[in-house]
Amino acid sequence: MEIVLRNNLILITTDFETLNADWMKEFLNHHTRGMLFLPKAVLVFRNESLQQIREDFLHQLSEHHAKVHDFHHEFFLRSMLRFGNQPIKIQLGKMEEPQKLSVNLYAYDKNTVLISLEQPNSWVVNYLRSQLEVYVERGTDVSLVIDVSDYKAKARLERALNKRHILHYQIHYTYDNKFMSKLYSDFANYSFGDLVKEDELESKKRFYTILECPVGASQDALKKSYKKLTKVYHPDKVFHEEPHMVEHYTQKFQLLQEAYEALRIVS
Repeated sequence: MEIVLRNNLILITTDFETLNADWMKEFLNHHTRGMLFLPKAVLVFRNESLQQIREDFLHQLSEHHAKVHDFHHEFFLRSMLRFGNQPIKIQLGKMEEPQKLSVNLYAYDKNTVLISLEQPNSWVVNYLRSQLEVYVERGTDVSLVIDVSDYKAKARLERALNKRHILHYQIHYTYDNKFMSKLYSDFANYSFGDLVKEDELESKKRFYTILECPVGASQDALKKSYKKLTKVYHPDKVFHEEPHMVEHYTQKFQLLQEAYEALRIVS
């Protein structure tokens, strides 16, 4: 384990075993709503209502770090507490072989989707909760029932499912051949060609997800969302940030352009 105290965050580099330690998972489970999942990492933002939990975590972290490196932790703890208001980034050091995880999607109807895991996995469930919290009707450690009765909820679900790697888990989503037709039954009578065919709907769905629009959104809605998102993700906004952030924004900007070009109708 390595801990670096930067001006803008506390950076923790560790292995997956420590990431799954009870004291680590307890801290992260409390911060589901304030957690951003990054490649090989999670970024936890400060929450004033969880300040005591954060301080307890820093104590446990300091003790663990001191034990691993065989030194007294009190001085290091005082240093970390000075950074108590900064985000905490926890990242994996050595990348292990990705573990494949199967997640099943089932549509009861156009309004309700069940997401179920073969076995408990707090990381994947926490990711889904962080993305879909306002739409979760109920859930367990292996399943979530999602209310997708409005188009914004469907677009949010599509965006969440578009992410296939959580830490070192590689997610494979499965669903039956009625899933798409149930979920998007509202569009069955729309006049946008054969888009309702499942194979074509699957290929087009990715572009709508990138533009954060529901499948079948109007040209005006696509254009409005495209303009808004390209302003947010323009690489010039982060030119002074770390290289990986610039690369992320550049890739997102390029994907937005690709998606809009694929879906817009040129008159």
